[in-house]
Amino acid sequence: MKNFVNTDVEKIFIKGENQLKGNVLISGAKNAALPLMALSLIINKDFRLSNIPDLADTRLMGSLLADLGVTFEWKNDCINFDGGPKKDEASYDLVKHMRASILVLGPLLASKGSAKVPLPGGCAIGTRPIDLHVMVMETLGANVFYDSGFIIASLGPDGLKGGVINFPKISVGATESAIMTAVLAKGETKILNAAQEPEVVDLGKCLVSAGANITGLGTKTITINGVEKLNSVNHSVVPDRIEAGSFAIAASITKGNVEISNVRPIDLNLFLEVLRSTGSSVEIFENSFSVSSLKRPISHNIVTECHPGFPTDLQAQYMALMSIADGITIVKETIFENRFMHVPELIRMGAKIVTKSQEAAITGVKKLKGSKVMASDLRASMCLILGALAASGTSEIDGIFHLDRGYEKLVDKLSNLGANIRRSY
Repeated sequence: MKNFVNTDVEKIFIKGENQLKGNVLISGAKNAALPLMALSLIINKDFRLSNIPDLADTRLMGSLLADLGVTFEWKNDCINFDGGPKKDEASYDLVKHMRASILVLGPLLASKGSAKVPLPGGCAIGTRPIDLHVMVMETLGANVFYDSGFIIASLGPDGLKGGVINFPKISVGATESAIMTAVLAKGETKILNAAQEPEVVDLGKCLVSAGANITGLGTKTITINGVEKLNSVNHSVVPDRIEAGSFAIAASITKGNVEISNVRPIDLNLFLEVLRSTGSSVEIFENSFSVSSLKRPISHNIVTECHPGFPTDLQAQYMALMSIADGITIVKETIFENRFMHVPELIRMGAKIVTKSQEAAITGVKKLKGSKVMASDLRASMCLILGALAASGTSEIDGIFHLDRGYEKLVDKLSNLGANIRRSY
């Protein structure tokens, strides 16, 4: 009889209860690298990015740009771009795998005067409507319509024109789209209710270095005066605060002692305060911080919010820590409506969690147990790895292709800190 179950898929195996100790070097931020790479559509000559993480998502963005005709050389963590897009239609086969591919819409429109981008795919953590991206294009003078699963945008003879973009809700991606499109629009653009995330600021700083006129980065109101062209620029991608936060939790949950280097601690201010409230010791330096713990964590409630609040991208990882905390923890998710998919898998490991709508109540247990679990998305996969690091026995984690989207060399980094972890079929 034919076997319809495919067992030939890589998994991660972890034997838990090893204390993590040592130093870990944090990679460049995926969520900063993707929009920065999209700038190659409007910075057409001598554009260099460094500290680029080697991830499934950055590779996919590279493939998407190459398919659009952008020429570049990628060596180690550096990409040298040397030539803008030759066509205005993005490939469905590439776009369907990644939500961030919508970020090419604005720059492509600014560069070519028209853009045809398939509706994007990606992580199943909730709806991420692209209506705000379309609103940006229309506000700046584009004619936009949908046809057969594509967003099609075009400019009239006057090209892009500045305007007032007032977002009804904060959106990181839409703010990035607005910045990238408005820098080449004629006149002034004001972005109201803008996202303040470090990755948005990093994008803006790169554009300013290339000659863009942008003020208000890191605030809710960004003002852009359009320029005729952008100049060559070298830019280093900001460190990944979500990876740094994940390793901080790994140190806490294993009662370890880890120094986390190549970071900007200021980008994790609230998160590090929360970690201290759970009983961990946190020591902050200029470009690094250390996290250590000697005892079971203390419960501490959180609410996810836009920056500078508690990051939604660290909610699942934090829940793993609270699953062994002393007391009951309430976690409220306000950013995505479907971001508790890791909960049933944590329960397999012995966690006691009850969810209702957008809230989860976690009653801490003294110890998790190694189990076979399935990752549903990028941050859920890291949550399960953290649980497995603290659990008794061996855990088998499936669905780890999600990890490759956002964590560079994770198994090697954890092994170097003393984790008993391997990746195999």
